[in-house]
Amino acid sequence: MEATGVAARFGEHRVFSGVNVTAATGAVTGITGPSGCGKTTLLRVLAGLHRPAAGEIRYDGAAAAPRGSLALLAQHPRLVCNPRWTLRRIVAEPAAIRGTQADIGDAVERVGLTAALLDRHPGQVSDGQLQRACLARMLVQRASYVLCDEPTAMLDPIATGDVVDVLREVGGTAAVVLVSHDAALVEALSDEVLPLSAAAVGH
Repeated sequence: MEATGVAARFGEHRVFSGVNVTAATGAVTGITGPSGCGKTTLLRVLAGLHRPAAGEIRYDGAAAAPRGSLALLAQHPRLVCNPRWTLRRIVAEPAAIRGTQADIGDAVERVGLTAALLDRHPGQVSDGQLQRACLARMLVQRASYVLCDEPTAMLDPIATGDVVDVLREVGGTAAVVLVSHDAALVEALSDEVLPLSAAAVGH
């Protein structure tokens, strides 16, 4: 995934400009910066959820990522999960989109989510348990591009460790972009670190 000269605006307000990001397959690219510098907006631009005001994004040379090849791990899992679905259905969603049957057992085990929780709804589990379900869904998806927005911000230390372990594993096969204000986390996980405050002025 490669972003070149990307700028983002909300109306007349410029969030950032001149941003260049290259995320290689098999590596983790970390993006840091102070609150309000546009880290989440940049991730939304990379995900195709916010149209850039300038620049371009290429996915293995193509202007758009193939359907189902991009996964977004959000900071607030409750905002991206259907409250009427069970955790089992949430985890299996990528397979359902592909029209295949999913054996979610391995993914669930790898993120430390107990089988007893799978038939509960988001309102019946903690934020950490729901984020584990989102992490398992990402594994089931087998995405080529993985975008993570403060994925450990709401988690306890044990859940944070599980997320870090899985992201290390995913970073071996996918192009991963990790956005966080936690510089220590980014340094520990990333092969390359981009400070957005510097990139935003074209450095």
